[in-house]
Parts: sequence; structure tokens; C-alpha cells
Amino acid sequence: MQSLAAGWLFPERVSKIISISGTARSSPGSIAMRHAQRSVLMADPNWNKGFYYDDLPPHTGMKLARQIATITYRSGPEWDLRFGRKLRDANTPGRVPSGESPRTPTLCPDFLIETYLDHQGEQFCLKYDANSLLYISKAMDLFDLTLPALEQLGMRPSQQSSSPSDTSQTVSHSKSHLPPARPAPHLPELAEGLSQIASIPTLVLGVQSDILFPVEQQRELVDALRMAGNSRVSYFELGGVWGHDTFLLDVLNVGGAVRGFLS
Repeated sequence: MQSLAAGWLFPERVSKIISISGTARSSPGSIAMRHAQRSVLMADPNWNKGFYYDDLPPHTGMKLARQIATITYRSGPEWDLRFGRKLRDANTPGRVPSGESPRTPTLCPDFLIETYLDHQGEQFCLKYDANSLLYISKAMDLFDLTLPALEQLGMRPSQQSSSPSDTSQTVSHSKSHLPPARPAPHLPELAEGLSQIASIPTLVLGVQSDILFPVEQQRELVDALRMAGNSRVSYFELGGVWGHDTFLLDVLNVGGAVRGFLS
């Protein structure tokens, strides 16, 4: 998102754009996931409508929000490979029981996946500010580069391409994805909004297992850029099971695509 925003705001200063697992317009699914995170954070009495700096921070709310976020950053297939349905040893944290003796279920973190989420939430709430999380989360929800959304902010592209009347003929595609059978109604408006960066070479990377920013959003971005007249758009779609966090973990493929584009 920030790379697209930087290119839109300062096209004379940006020579290339790389968008990795991002979007030009937040989808309802992503907004819903972030709304759930903000809701549990603000439900913590210690949040105190944001005035917590002279008192206890909303530790519990931050922890739960991070647990929800962590689920959206990875994928179910990774959890299967990494944790399965393994349980931790109640007497020795971190050990997996042999299963030979009867075990009493508990409501506290019991499965290894639960202990992982618990650890991630605990670590995060000690490092990050709650209000900062709320504001950056809402900013991501509001991100929208369609022309009507930009005009509501008093912004218009300095170079605007003509709006295509037949999207089936103007939507091009790379080898890695077919043109949309039913282009989204907002696609022409997105193309108009992106005309500001129509002359900037752009690399778009999508991840097939990403549930936070699905590959459909990356494909939509590519199609809208090409509709806007950008003939220098490269698109790569990566596999793997790491979900949204692929850009952090798949150094070989992500790094190779970025290196090739920049060179």
C-alpha cells in the first residue's frame, strides 16, 4: 500500500514500484478481520478510550488482537504441517505427550497451535502501542485508490487516462492469471485512479495462500494498472503455505523477483 501511495503522491520521485501482497483498495474481507482485532482491543477496560498512558495499558486486548492478526498472516495448511493436532505436555511446557496415559482436557492453551498464538500475542503486546495499532489498522481499511474515493479527499490524478467502456477488451493479463470472467464494477474507477502511476514500471507479487490480501486483489491491481495504460507491469504469483508472511519467509522467490525487476 505504501509503495503505491508513494508512487501516486510523488510520481516524479519514484522510478519503480514494487507491491508485495498489497492492494489498491481494501476488500470487505480484510476490513472485517481488522475490525475484529480493533473490537477486542477497545473492549479492554484498560484501553480507556485511548487515554491509558498514565495507567495500565490494554494488555489483554492487545494480546487477543495479535492472536487474531496472526491467524490472518499465515494459512491453515501451514498449521497442519507445523502443529497438526499435537498437544503440549501439561507438566513440561513445550513437550508433546506420548498419548499413553489418559489426559484431562483444559480450557487454557492446550493444543500446540494455541500455545503458539498465546506466545505471539504476549510478545506483541509488550512491544507495540495500542493506539498506534488502531490508527494504522483503520488507515489500511480506508485505503482506496479508485477515482471517486480520491475525489472525496480532494485529490485527482494529474494525468488521467480515458475510461475504458469495454473492460473485457481492455483488461490484459500475464501468463500467471487469466483475465477476470466478470470484472468488478469498480475496476474502471480503479484504473482511473491509478492513471497517476501509469508511466511507472511496477512489480506486483501475490501469494496463493494469502487470506489477508488474496491473489484476486493482486490480479485486480495488475488489470487496473494495464487498463490505465501502464504497459510495464510485471506480475508474479507465488505458491507456498506461509500465507501473507510469505514475503518475510520465502526469501529465495521473493528476493529473486525483486532483484530481477530492479536490475
